Amino acid sequence: MSDKKFNPKKLQKLNDPLRLIDIPPDFVCSKLSQKDPEILVEVGAGTAFFSVAFHNQLNASTTYACDVSETMINWMEEHITPKYPNIIPVKSDEISVPLHDGIADLVLMINLHHELEDQSLIMQESYRLLKPGGEVFIIDWKKEDMPHGPPVDIRCSPEIIEEQLKQSGFLDISFFDELEKHFLVVGRKL
Repeated sequence: MSDKKFNPKKLQKLNDPLRLIDIPPDFVCSKLSQKDPEILVEVGAGTAFFSVAFHNQLNASTTYACDVSETMINWMEEHITPKYPNIIPVKSDEISVPLHDGIADLVLMINLHHELEDQSLIMQESYRLLKPGGEVFIIDWKKEDMPHGPPVDIRCSPEIIEEQLKQSGFLDISFFDELEKHFLVVGRKL
């Protein structure tokens, strides 16, 4: 396993309710133009902690919780699917998600970007997954020293993400820096 990747053996860390204070879904949703997205796709869903939070916050009809880790998929199938049958675990790889073109109103990635080997490929994949008018949002750790999160040297900047989104065809790209530990970048597919 790459030093950049989250260790699935620590998956309980992903279920810490304090994460909703660091990344409040209502704050994120207030920055989106999509107000009633029906289909969500979370890339790098882990335990689907944020899939559940955004599914409920947005009253989505279906959420696809995608992850590369078989451990995470199995955990979601055991702990999430019985309670939330409309949150569907999907085994993916780092650069592709086995879902149809234009399936999603909203693609979300939370604390994933710094782990990716080729970040631009998942941007292109997000664009493919979105319906016209759909949005992607990316939240990741600020590139600052702090007691939590990954090492600063593997963190990315919102400016790099913005450029990757532009190169993938996204427009109306916005950047928000109000959160204490994280930044938010939103892009729209026309």
